[in-house]
Amino acid sequence: MSGGEVAGSGWTRALVVFSGRTDLVWLRLLRPGFRHCFAVLGSAGGWICVNPMAHGTEISVLPVAPDFDLAGWYRSQGLICVSATPRRPPRRAIGWRPYTCVEEVKRVIGLSGCAALTPWQLYLSLSKNGKSSLTPGGKSA
Repeated sequence: MSGGEVAGSGWTRALVVFSGRTDLVWLRLLRPGFRHCFAVLGSAGGWICVNPMAHGTEISVLPVAPDFDLAGWYRSQGLICVSATPRRPPRRAIGWRPYTCVEEVKRVIGLSGCAALTPWQLYLSLSKNGKSSLTPGGKSA
């Protein structure tokens, strides 16, 4: 296993990407800029995107080089990115929660013990750990 790699996964880095765009009217009740989130996992072989949506989860291989500045590209698209380190969570049942983009992202990156229910709460939780690449206003940290 190489340095920083999650045991058995191959993923060495992750981005959690937040968006204010939504087609669902009820999601407009959420904080602007934080109405949806998805995860991007990276390794020496490249990047994959896991995008949980209301109608299904889209998983795609991103056609960019492993060293491509993906966070910078997402920022240029008006999205907010937070860097995260993928972890292998403890092998114990996770409490019952509604299936949302936030819950899926937490499971994809191995974030256990996080009570966040909304994208904004997840952003705050990840930012407290010093992983934020942007401030809430969208400016570089």
